Amino acid sequence: MNLPSPVTAYIGLGSNLQNPAAQLECALQALRKQPGILMVKASSFYRSKAVGPGDQPDYVNAAVQLETTLSPIGLLDALQSIENTQGRVRGEIRWVARTLDLDLLLYGDQTIQHSRLQVPHPRMTERAFVLKPLLELAPTLRLPDGQALKPHLDACAGDDVSLLPNGSTDTWP
Repeated sequence: MNLPSPVTAYIGLGSNLQNPAAQLECALQALRKQPGILMVKASSFYRSKAVGPGDQPDYVNAAVQLETTLSPIGLLDALQSIENTQGRVRGEIRWVARTLDLDLLLYGDQTIQHSRLQVPHPRMTERAFVLKPLLELAPTLRLPDGQALKPHLDACAGDDVSLLPNGSTDTWP
């Protein structure tokens, strides 16, 4: 029986509730234990202002590079299962505070249009809190269409995203 060839995928992580840095650490542990996923490396943690309605707490964001034998939808299901385990509540309002957000940013060099999934992630090139950790992992990373990501980060220069010292949970207020 032939096993599927591993695909390199990149995941964006974010949290702004219930000790966000600890939420990300827990998500990293869950990813390491997930069948069909080999975590290659994780970025540092970054602090960013919330995007969305109301006066939300700041986010902690990171990115992960992994190798997976899961299909894109299988990987999405695994990510949503981890989110649910960590108390993610999905509602009709977008961009609200959350315990954990795991976004499938890139899946190999594939472009995916599915009712449940769009890859590359549709807004990743507009968000420094996605691009900074992603480019820390892979400074020369390109989109499936060949576009370099670095110019997109340069265009987000005004966004307030800062490195969280040591990625440590005890640096979070």
